[in-house]
Amino acid sequence: MADRPQTIGALRQSGWESRPVKEEVRANAMVRLAAGEPVVTGLLGYDETVLPQLENALLAGHDVIFLGERGQAKTRIIRSLVELLDEWTPIIAGSEINDDPYAPISKPARDLVAEHGDDTPIEWLHRSRRFGEKLATPDTAIADLIGEVDPIRVAEGRYLADELTIHYGLVPRTNRGIFAINELPDLAERIQVGLLNVLEERDVQIRGYKVRLPLDVMLVASANPEDYTNRGRIITPLKDRFGAQIRTHYPTGLDTEMAVVAQEARRLDTAGIQITVPAYMAEVVAAITHQARRSSQVNQRSGVSVRLSIANQETLVANALRRALRLGEPEAVPRVSDLPALVASTAGKVEIESLEEGREGDIVDRLVKGAVLETWRAWCRPERFKDLVDSFEGGLAVETGEDVPSGAYAAYADLPGIKETLGDLDVGEAPAEVASAVEFVLEGLHLSKRLNKDAHAGRATYRARS
Repeated sequence: MADRPQTIGALRQSGWESRPVKEEVRANAMVRLAAGEPVVTGLLGYDETVLPQLENALLAGHDVIFLGERGQAKTRIIRSLVELLDEWTPIIAGSEINDDPYAPISKPARDLVAEHGDDTPIEWLHRSRRFGEKLATPDTAIADLIGEVDPIRVAEGRYLADELTIHYGLVPRTNRGIFAINELPDLAERIQVGLLNVLEERDVQIRGYKVRLPLDVMLVASANPEDYTNRGRIITPLKDRFGAQIRTHYPTGLDTEMAVVAQEARRLDTAGIQITVPAYMAEVVAAITHQARRSSQVNQRSGVSVRLSIANQETLVANALRRALRLGEPEAVPRVSDLPALVASTAGKVEIESLEEGREGDIVDRLVKGAVLETWRAWCRPERFKDLVDSFEGGLAVETGEDVPSGAYAAYADLPGIKETLGDLDVGEAPAEVASAVEFVLEGLHLSKRLNKDAHAGRATYRARS
């Protein structure tokens, strides 16, 4: 910062001009739009729905509330707005509420400027420090958001009427920045009332003090469209003060779901083992989530988050890696026999609606089977497998399982219909990839009622239906 102005006088000579935070965000958003860049980065599937509404809200200078179920990137969007702030902003040195050097609002800053004038020292604040965030909880108090009397300062000898006894809350401390409240309905209604002035009159009032702080804050909030836990609601006067209400949504297509998973899933330390996730297995993972979003046995009011797809992908890869480590194989490729492992990562992320206890596993299994069959029909040509089914009618039986070595599947690669399907599935000649493709083909034939399957203790045997 040595080459930047260090006093108010030097700042004036540099030509720097102060502007409200919403004007700052608006100007930087306009630069991105003119350059053909997204106003916020890292979002997938929102180009034609959420992003245009967000762009309009930013250009209009509105406070924004995002409504959507869990796992719809509401918090990510909010945090990404920080990128639209100027990278560095001058404040009066030592200011608790980021006082504008040209128009300080706190008493300490005003006194400092009155004493030193253009020699008043300033410091530069990075945009990452101009963002405040609070998860709304029922025990959140006005003191947390707005401020309170600091008893320590009173004990030091100041009068209660002295403005210097105030300990500022999160909102004033985010002056000239962006303040976010997550899960707004969880905020007690009497506390929501305390935000009315922030949104409309742009000031705060602390206790009985005759102090008005004309804050410059962009307020952003998130909430579920229907608070399915019945914890609270957003009071109408507060909702009315938000300039824009933007509804988020889950990915509408499997391609978008898969792209989100590819972007967000953790990369595992594989100890030198190569991880390959075939596209059809990645599609099965995404299809499980979409099956859950359509299922009448899953509570749709609580939502089925994209986090389900991410967790399932990570679990699928982990199970394949575990098998490769145990069998001493150099490559780990997820198979159909790895899918039962997804019960653990699925059960905690969906709310099952069932009249019978203990049916969660059956319902998840039904979701997985539906996803596999849907994907199999999209990737495979059923007419190719007539001769293969005839081979099973002739006595062929194939045993599979997560502990079956990949090399054991090599003998099945030349069976009628499978060799041609390997090309459709974009599978190479590596044993682990062939094993995955063989299991996928056989499972699809079973689910389409052309083969029987006997499963027990992690092993499965495919045989003719007759």
